[in-house]
Order: sequence, then structure tokens, then C-alpha cells
Amino acid sequence: MGTNREYKDSVFSFLFSDPDILRGLYGALEGVALSPDVPISINTLTDVFFKDQINDLSFTVDNRLVVLIEHQSTINPNMPIRLLMYIARVYEKIIDRKKIFASKSIPLPWPEFIVLYNGTAPYPDQRTLKLSDTFIKPGGAARPVDLELTVKVYNINTGHNEGILKKSEELNGYSVFVDKVREYTKTIPDSKHAFREAINDCIEHNILREFLESHAAEVINMLLTEWSTEEWGEVQREEGREEGWVKGREKTLHEVLELLKQGYKAEQIEAKLSAKTKGTETGGK
Repeated sequence: MGTNREYKDSVFSFLFSDPDILRGLYGALEGVALSPDVPISINTLTDVFFKDQINDLSFTVDNRLVVLIEHQSTINPNMPIRLLMYIARVYEKIIDRKKIFASKSIPLPWPEFIVLYNGTAPYPDQRTLKLSDTFIKPGGAARPVDLELTVKVYNINTGHNEGILKKSEELNGYSVFVDKVREYTKTIPDSKHAFREAINDCIEHNILREFLESHAAEVINMLLTEWSTEEWGEVQREEGREEGWVKGREKTLHEVLELLKQGYKAEQIEAKLSAKTKGTETGGK
């Protein structure tokens, strides 16, 4: 695989950085058949500004400049502005700066923005996000927007966009692999062991077999990084919310018992707790 190993890969970016696989994935998403001799040039950003974006791929194919991102957390409406910043840096990377000041127009590859969603929150099969939806609308008569960026979002979880998944064996395999990783991490506390079991299960059932057999150790190391920042972070936030709720209930129960010991009646206790809650919500003022 022609991957820049100094770049912080995810399993997604590592798998689909193979030009042949990437060509097939793009063809499946766009519903086109690309000839094997159509060149693909990967130009993913690896500079400091974007070093934490481990799930993205930027490439040119058939006079198109495509930014492809895999997203495992909830899709947010700021994706278009993030991609606007990203594409500006990509153009800066591939264009000769001296030509910007020339008298002739610079021919630019046609930009396309695609997000593949495989998070756990419910999401439709497809959705379009627009940069213009985030603009503060000016007063006065309506006018056409002068700057637009459109993002196509595809849900690649099992049971969604089956037509696309059938056209790309690797994308379908990746979707199943992510499901397996989630399945095993729910029952096996040790993450590394869980990842190994998910890999073995997929190999046994001929899911991304060649890729996983060749790169099992690398895949585990990548998962240890990306899972800790995505899935584990969400689990921790959920557990934190539950723990906070339990502690709050325990504290309230303790306060009620203390007030009962002091001889307060039920309606007096209720009034005290209600007043305390209102004081907390208003900052104690």
C-alpha cells in the first residue's frame, strides 16, 4: 500500500489508501464504473494543522478532487466549514502559487465532499449538508449566496445503503468489521484482546481476510488509538452522566434523612429542596 507511514493512520485511511480499492469505493459511491487505468493521486494533508484528522483521505481522480472522511461520532452541522478550511489547504498544496498571479485562469479539479458515517446514533441513509445553512441571513431582500460547499453524507452501518455496500466489497467488509469490533468490546474488557477476536472472526468468515492477515498488528495499534478517542470517549461520557445522576440521588436522599431527623415535615422538606434547586439553577442568586 502506498501509505505515508509518518501520517497518523486509522484503519479506514490505511485500508482505502490502496488506489485500486479507493477507485472501487469512489465508483460505488458515485454510481460510476472507473477503468482500472484511471489514475488516482492521494494528496491527504499531513501537516501540523490537520494532524489529528486520522480518518480522512483526499485524492484526485478523473479531474475530480475528492475529500473523503469516515466519521464514527455524531455528524455535526459544522462539517461544511471544516471541509472548507481543509479544501483550501489542499488547493494550496497542489497549485503552483506563482500561477495564481498569472493572467490565465488556473484549471482546478472539480471538488467533491463525501462523509461516510458509521457511528452508533441513528442517522438516515443519506443526507446533504450545506455551508449556506450555517450563515447568518442578512436583512433586506433575499440574495443568492456567494459561497457554498455541499457535503454528501452516507450511512455505512449494516442495514443502510445496501446497494452501495454491495458494489464495494471492501466498504461492506469494513462496515462488518466495525460491527465486530463493537460487538467484542462490549463483552471483553481488554481492548487489545477484543480487537484480536474481532480480527480473527472476520478472517474466519472471509471478511477483509487478505488485509487483516497482512496487517493485523498494525490494525490493532490503530484501533487502540482511534477507539480510545471515539468509542471509548463516548462510553466514558455516558458513564459519567449515569454516575453523576446516581451521586445526585444519593446526596438528595442523605439530605432528606437529615431533615427528617431534625423534625421537619414532608411538605417542609419538599419546600427546602425545591428552593435549593432553584438557587442552583440561578447561580445561587
